[in-house]
Amino acid sequence: MRYTWLDEYLLSKKGVTKDLKKEWNWIRYQVGEKLFAAVCLGDDDKPYYITLKLDPVEGDFLRRQYEDIVPGYYMNKEHWNSVRPDGNVPDELLKDLLDKSYGLVLGGLSKKKQKEILEDVVPEIG
Repeated sequence: MRYTWLDEYLLSKKGVTKDLKKEWNWIRYQVGEKLFAAVCLGDDDKPYYITLKLDPVEGDFLRRQYEDIVPGYYMNKEHWNSVRPDGNVPDELLKDLLDKSYGLVLGGLSKKKQKEILEDVVPEIG
């Protein structure tokens, strides 16, 4: 995969967790327990796609501009997009798209959850 910085970049964002969904063979990145990016692995455990969420209009526009951006792999094709990990999407563009995906998913969480994540507030128990 050409985007060797991806894991470190995503994990540097506030509130991000990472796991491996073994039955899908996906490395998932979540904020507030909601998926915002995934590295989809092939049968050889090598990255097959990087999947992320975008505004539908922007996703459609980018798919027309870059052959390495396609409708979301095994996801809603309107809101999710997949990027080929060895393609020609510039690093800075992919970082921008990952930032937007994180922002969309974070923005969809409750205001209380957003505040907890952004301010590193530990929720009270009980």
